[in-house]
Amino acid sequence: MIYQEWKGKKLSMLGFGTMRLPLLQDGSGEVDEELVSKMIRYAAEQGVNYYDTAYPYHNAKSEIIVGKALKQLPRESYYLATKYPGHQIATSYDPATIFEEQLKKCGVDYFDFYLLHNVYENSFSTYTNPKWGIVDYFVKQKQLGRIKHLGFSSHALQDTLIAFLDRYGDVMEFCQIQLNYLDWTLQDAKAKYDLLTERGIPVWVMEPVRGGRLADVDEATKKKLNVLRPGMSVASWAFRWLQGLSNVKMILSGMSSMEQMIDNVHTFETLNQLTEEETQVLLEIAEEMKDSVPCTACRYCCSDCPKKLDIPKLLSLYNDMRFSPSFYVGMTIDSLEEDSKPSACIGCGKCAKICPQKIDIPKAMKEFSELLETTPHWEELCKQRDEAARKLREEQSQNP
Repeated sequence: MIYQEWKGKKLSMLGFGTMRLPLLQDGSGEVDEELVSKMIRYAAEQGVNYYDTAYPYHNAKSEIIVGKALKQLPRESYYLATKYPGHQIATSYDPATIFEEQLKKCGVDYFDFYLLHNVYENSFSTYTNPKWGIVDYFVKQKQLGRIKHLGFSSHALQDTLIAFLDRYGDVMEFCQIQLNYLDWTLQDAKAKYDLLTERGIPVWVMEPVRGGRLADVDEATKKKLNVLRPGMSVASWAFRWLQGLSNVKMILSGMSSMEQMIDNVHTFETLNQLTEEETQVLLEIAEEMKDSVPCTACRYCCSDCPKKLDIPKLLSLYNDMRFSPSFYVGMTIDSLEEDSKPSACIGCGKCAKICPQKIDIPKAMKEFSELLETTPHWEELCKQRDEAARKLREEQSQNP
């Protein structure tokens, strides 16, 4: 197992993310707890020592399931991470109440790693609002030893990430971002990685294989990769690419089966970074995957837009949506004012006339708006998870 030395700790570079735990085959949608227990035992035997969960995962049951499965291991043998759901804030979600509940659900006295969950445009004001005192509360818990290391996860745009770091960068020890060889350019994850590196904040990686999309490529791509490294799994290419980034200290994989676990453990047995040639091939494959509108962000289109839309940003989000509908796009669009969304485009065509790439921008804005209308709404999905968590708390209070 590859390990990273960090603040006196020896962290397995592969962490077990528990947002996509295996489900029972009966169609109930419930987690297969027996299999989770086997997977955690196998992971521990192979040297994995970092386990990541969060308050809302699996309808607020992930912390309970993971905590129960970890009971088979000595407490000092693993590092447990969870997250505070500030992006879903409600009156009953004050930090103390949630934190005490999480300790109880996980069956521990402290968390090795604790994150502010999903700092982004809409949650920024919640995390920075003195009314809630969120950061101050968790800094205090760290001082009390109930949190060993404090950090945050983020799907934010660059400006929001900078603003948060300007406020709290001195107390945030690590940051978890979506990072993979596709989003390196598609979501401009490179800029976020570079920013965190410049600020001296180590990177924890989520979505290393883009929810499985980078492990399920077409046959032509498989053959191309197999020529370079015969027998290496497709998923391992994404992990090997990340291993080459010096500021990446933790790579979380949401493994949903024992087969995925075994393959990933094998990948992380030894450090075997990609060559420059292999890296270039991988980035070329990423470009082929995108099917993107070829915007270069020259911003010529913005000067004459009567609605003052940030067209390059919207086209970047549209490209992301075209590849695969995601929470990231939904969250970002929700954070915009109505007159800044793609639906605000009046189709005048001034932008298209001046575009050096000859992009039909009004058409792209229309298609983007239609695509958003047919995609499940981010806030509605959050409400559903919030309601499931509320019901679970009620059940627990009635059956302590």
